[in-house]
Amino acid sequence: MKVNGLQAEMQALKLEAQSSSRPATGQQVSADFGAALGNAIKTVNNLQSASSDLATRFDQGDRNVTLSDVMIARNKSSVAFDATVQVRNKMVEAYKELMNMPV
Repeated sequence: MKVNGLQAEMQALKLEAQSSSRPATGQQVSADFGAALGNAIKTVNNLQSASSDLATRFDQGDRNVTLSDVMIARNKSSVAFDATVQVRNKMVEAYKELMNMPV
């Protein structure tokens, strides 16, 4: 997952939310968040697939793939996956807090 790309996307969404003349409805926010989350998960999946592909090519003796390429791709996919897990944990925690609020 490209951290700079994700950060830029989040900042763009922030600016869009601030410049909006009318407040967004719950459905709009839900759709935007769902789309952003879906894109992030697809990016993580693509990074893991690319890492696996590079490792397979290296194992098969492809001279165009170096060990450093494989390790960098593996670390990128690991960091992206860890970030995704942290976001999921925060979302679950927020959900639990909402469910424990008195009505």
